[in-house]
Amino acid sequence: MSTQEYFDQGELVAVLTAQPLDRTLDYKAPEGGCFLGAFVEVPLGPRKVLGVVWGPGQGGFDLSKARSVIRVLEVAPMREEMRVFLGRVADYTLTPTPAMLRLATRAPGLGDSPSMRKIYRLGKGEPDRMTDARTRVLEVLRDYGGLAFTLKELAEQAGVTSSVVKGLVKQGAVREEDSPRDLPYPHLDPDLPGKTLTEDQAAAVSKLQAGQRTGDYGTTLLKGVTGSGKTEVYLEAVAEALRMGRQALVLLPEIALTAEFLTRVEARFGACPAEWHSGATMTERRRVWRMVGQGDAQLVVGARSALFLPFRDLGLVVVDEEHDTSYKQEDGVHYSARDMAVLRSAICGARVILASATPSLESWANAEAGKYERLDLTSRFGAAVLPEMKPIDMRAEQMQPGTWISPSLRQAVRQRIERGEQSLLFINRRGYAPVTLCRACGQQIACDHCDARMVEHRFLKRLMCHQCGETKPMPDTCPSCGVEGKLAPVGPGIERLAEEAEATFPEAKIAMLSSDLFGSARALKAKIEEIADGDADIVIGTQLVAKGHNFPKLTLVGVIDADLSLHGADLRAAERTFQLMRQVAGRAGRADKPGQALLQTFQPEHPVIRAILSGDEEGFWKAEAAGRQAAGVPPYGRMAGIVLSGPEVGPVFDIGNAMARNDAPLREIGAQVFGPAPAPIARIRGRHRVRLLVKAPKGAPIQDAIARWIAPLRLKGDLRLTVDIDPQNFY
Repeated sequence: MSTQEYFDQGELVAVLTAQPLDRTLDYKAPEGGCFLGAFVEVPLGPRKVLGVVWGPGQGGFDLSKARSVIRVLEVAPMREEMRVFLGRVADYTLTPTPAMLRLATRAPGLGDSPSMRKIYRLGKGEPDRMTDARTRVLEVLRDYGGLAFTLKELAEQAGVTSSVVKGLVKQGAVREEDSPRDLPYPHLDPDLPGKTLTEDQAAAVSKLQAGQRTGDYGTTLLKGVTGSGKTEVYLEAVAEALRMGRQALVLLPEIALTAEFLTRVEARFGACPAEWHSGATMTERRRVWRMVGQGDAQLVVGARSALFLPFRDLGLVVVDEEHDTSYKQEDGVHYSARDMAVLRSAICGARVILASATPSLESWANAEAGKYERLDLTSRFGAAVLPEMKPIDMRAEQMQPGTWISPSLRQAVRQRIERGEQSLLFINRRGYAPVTLCRACGQQIACDHCDARMVEHRFLKRLMCHQCGETKPMPDTCPSCGVEGKLAPVGPGIERLAEEAEATFPEAKIAMLSSDLFGSARALKAKIEEIADGDADIVIGTQLVAKGHNFPKLTLVGVIDADLSLHGADLRAAERTFQLMRQVAGRAGRADKPGQALLQTFQPEHPVIRAILSGDEEGFWKAEAAGRQAAGVPPYGRMAGIVLSGPEVGPVFDIGNAMARNDAPLREIGAQVFGPAPAPIARIRGRHRVRLLVKAPKGAPIQDAIARWIAPLRLKGDLRLTVDIDPQNFY
């Protein structure tokens, strides 16, 4: 890339657009010229599209035919470090650079001029009468916690006409304001007093802040038992970054955690940070994008895609719950936000904190190898102590057919109810039942578009495919044989478990926590606050409850099926079971009352179950690492997944077989190809899927070999190929 920073009017510039092209396009610099990295609007055929000045034009054609850049947008130019980052991620993930630019410009209205505009917020007045439409508008404003909307956004979100909103403005129930577009975020004060730290926490803070002050790149694994106060520790590292005038980014794995976390940030720094996630309004997303680029947002709290915001001076990235699988994007650009956070920080000289009670084996191995510093918090914050963990051997329990709460667990729950304490029953399955079976013909109801069973959601009275999202009403007769009254649920989901709990403990107040039971983050936050205040005797929860929530009165965790994820072809099955069970157990005994975790299992002697119960985390990681090392799989080897898909299975397999036969570029680096074979879920949304797995030695240049391997392919019609470097899932 040229070191030239400025292009005079009429000079040829190379512009990268977010359109699906395989190259930059040459344009003439506009009147007044433009800088390298400038965001511009350019003509492409009959359309106007967004682009970035990527370097000097290549030329080599009739310059009289070159079209001019239409205009330079009034936003901060893309910094060189960001262009390098996008290029490096593109190379690592084998993604076209235009797709990376799309990821880095996911904010609406970037080309709009910064004029005054009307925004709408919740007012203090009450309407003279309520209608369904008015109720929906006010609910949207409450759900988004006071964020501003444009008239169009608010009307669309509530599913009403703009006149309904205008009517509420006249009544004072909605406030209309003139606002300059995209105001800076309130100043965060790093010198406000934080919480009193334990000796453990203070030592960790001292090391993190010292690292921050160097101004150099470095990654720290912050490993702390559940409830040890990791958040307070890394917020002090954020404070140090802010004191140095640098920006910070905190990534969270689950949008449901955002509201609770923002409250803690506001308490520490005196104001709320910028938010970036799917629950933020489009207006707010544009504001975040612009303010980050010009340095008027000191701290961003967001989901994985916040990593691609145009920070002016990023000094710290925190990846909270770094082991969480939601940090891996599984569609579009297949990237791991945890790994790319390390890459981005290395490029811009920032620090990285990977925080977890149960780290990924990749991070544990990097700390063991000395690539990452490791800090351990070994004691719980305040009076809380780690819960006692015990197995319930289901082989010895007298279970009634169609029940899943063992007599031993029932007795423990009843003791908690009598003492006024809370219990959590955990099962990692949404819905009522994972399978619906016809007792007449034996057929299981499957999705019409996927090779997956439909899950009954009894509260919705619908069946749902958890692969493609397809839903259909719960039928009265079997779709296969037509017999009525023979459809039966098989196995438990959270709704069925709640039904059993209501019958078993009729005197108890029961609450359910599952991501698909709440229409908004605000509704979920309200339910979590109610539970924390003691407004439930028994909580029935899925994986959502394992993620960072604090329930002071919760003293018992009962895991309904600890064996659920132990088996299968996934090389990370043991690791994920260990992480999930330890995280869930950590919900118990968060205040001054001791907690207990009971794991219902048919395999109490299984090495993973024994490791969970003993608390020998280092022993588990060492054994798991030895097994992976012997097999030459991540993190001690490289893997890539290739998925071919199409409407007909034959042509898909033909291409897969041809790829397997012509694997010379892979053999050159010592890699092996497994497959083609039907993917574990062989059909999704009507498309047949065939998978190949590539396994290579740790230091092998796997991206270059795969690029040469797939380069000769010419996919015809509706055939598609996706490459996933370092796959987290193998479906």
